Amino acid sequence: MSFYYDEYKGLATDFHDPDRVANYDAQQGTKIEEERQLVQELGIQSDSVVIEFGSGTGAFSRAASEVAKTVYSIDISKAMLAHSSKLAESAGITNIKFHNAGFLTYQHQGLLADFVVTKFAFHHLPDFWKAVALQRICTFMKPKGIFYLEDVIFSMEVSDSFKTIDDWIEIMVGSGSFSQVDFEGHVRDEHSTFDWILDDMFYRTGYTIIQKRVSAPTYANYLARKRV
Repeated sequence: MSFYYDEYKGLATDFHDPDRVANYDAQQGTKIEEERQLVQELGIQSDSVVIEFGSGTGAFSRAASEVAKTVYSIDISKAMLAHSSKLAESAGITNIKFHNAGFLTYQHQGLLADFVVTKFAFHHLPDFWKAVALQRICTFMKPKGIFYLEDVIFSMEVSDSFKTIDDWIEIMVGSGSFSQVDFEGHVRDEHSTFDWILDDMFYRTGYTIIQKRVSAPTYANYLARKRV
């Protein structure tokens, strides 16, 4: 279909450069122990099949692989996948399957997933395509499978949004992780969504929200279950 959204165009542009990929975990403050804690909290077990979308350098995929039967690690950046694959190989991990694809293009061929996880990647899709992606992902999951979403999600009032985002940019630039220009670009060019929109989107695409945690006006995570 000619109108179909191109996930590869303009996405992950920061992460095609191998040097930037190599420094990504340090910039983001990724900690493998936190990923292992998430694996435990989700209840991933030895017979579990896990899919991670937007897997990046693969920290969560590697943590999940220590417990799960099979992990499918999906990312649109070939540089990210190459880096992640090398880290897994160095650690002697053999139960991760790497795929260069995205939310709208991945075609799942294995056993249906018990868990689908995505962290800080869903905001690359406009809202219409978020709904399409959620419904596609639902078809990859077992009945009552678990979907975990962590991302930039807005919970402030619309009337407060400009001030909230200005304050957020100031904090992130002050932390030294991003320049003013880079972070303003992320806010301007990506597609973060209000939580009240996502609430309804989950329901309409086949999920029941088990838990929603709002950690700041600009961050939240969802735990949702496939209804059937």
